Amino acid sequence: MGVIRWQLILPILIIELILIGLALFDWFRTKETNGHRWMWLFIILIINPFGPILYFLIGRKH
Repeated sequence: MGVIRWQLILPILIIELILIGLALFDWFRTKETNGHRWMWLFIILIINPFGPILYFLIGRKH
């Protein structure tokens, strides 16, 4: 079993957590989304790291 290189993984984890936090903040603030609102919450939380990116690109209603 190899050694985990935290200096490579940690920035990716931090970016992922920031994206999830921003997406959840926007989801709680926004009342209308493209598609079902609860579906976007599921996508944000389950499909990482692409869920928050998909939410910002497709899910937001603007």
